[in-house]
Amino acid sequence: MSDLIERFLEELNAESVQSPERLQILRTLVTRVIELAELDPDTSDLRIAATALSELLKSAELFAAWRERPKITVFGSARTPPTSPLYEMARQLSDEMATRGWMTVSGAGPGIMAASSKGAGRASTLGINIELPFEHGANEFIDVEQMHVAMKYFFTRKVAMTRASRAFVAFPGGVGTMDELFEILTLVHTGKTDPAPVVLIEELGGTYWTGWLRFMRESVIAHGYLDEVDTSLFSIHYSVSDAIEEIEHFYSNFVAYAKTEHGASLRLRRMPSASDIARLSKQFPMFSSSGGFRVGDDNRLLFDFDGRDYVSLHLLIDEINNITG
Repeated sequence: MSDLIERFLEELNAESVQSPERLQILRTLVTRVIELAELDPDTSDLRIAATALSELLKSAELFAAWRERPKITVFGSARTPPTSPLYEMARQLSDEMATRGWMTVSGAGPGIMAASSKGAGRASTLGINIELPFEHGANEFIDVEQMHVAMKYFFTRKVAMTRASRAFVAFPGGVGTMDELFEILTLVHTGKTDPAPVVLIEELGGTYWTGWLRFMRESVIAHGYLDEVDTSLFSIHYSVSDAIEEIEHFYSNFVAYAKTEHGASLRLRRMPSASDIARLSKQFPMFSSSGGFRVGDDNRLLFDFDGRDYVSLHLLIDEINNITG
């Protein structure tokens, strides 16, 4: 079988030259599919793998056309009625972000999803629907022909809704919203997605997120399952303007994060002064064990990073934005 795979890759490479890295990925992919087929006598696992791969491909094709535009993913209840203040806040948020050049990624359903799609408009909304027996199709504000895909599996849908986005906003919702929020917080906390602002919004006087935060502190942090500093990965806001300010501040100087051969780098719009860099080295010693922060090419700040403490990385970005904003 390995000889057949190699001949297939040779023919593919002859028809369209592939990089060694791409060939290795393709070799692994084909090998794993064949191994799964050999292990799965009734094809159920193979069918799941084929469907999942197909759904990831559909979402990749959808997002490819909009690669250059920043995206914000909005989560929230499908049960929020148009008469709710939260509905209007979600609509206004996506409307305001669209005027700033951002696209909204939504679950394409009713409630908060419809509100955010309505606000962004058909030209700035990407809908990632889930196929459920009690929900049928996308909401009326999404271009279902050009800007929408439907998924069978929640896990492929979450990959599609989160992978390309640079900011995440959650409105009050049920178990689906909680699932999505905890997924995002887990990805940011473990570095499985790039650093990004996570914003929780509700109407002035609301208690949904404060109640959720109380549970996190009293039942999660208090028992040592999480640290208090981890709450810096998200923020709670009671107005659309404050939420947008939070997102824009996160990117006021910070542009991108990347791993390097010996650590990591932050690409910035403006480099901190020499004295600020020296202060950052003292304030964040976990990133400066081999001599402190260094200035690299293309406005990059280089530092030591073992891939463990993404909370401190988030705090470092916040501090850089504060001192150079």
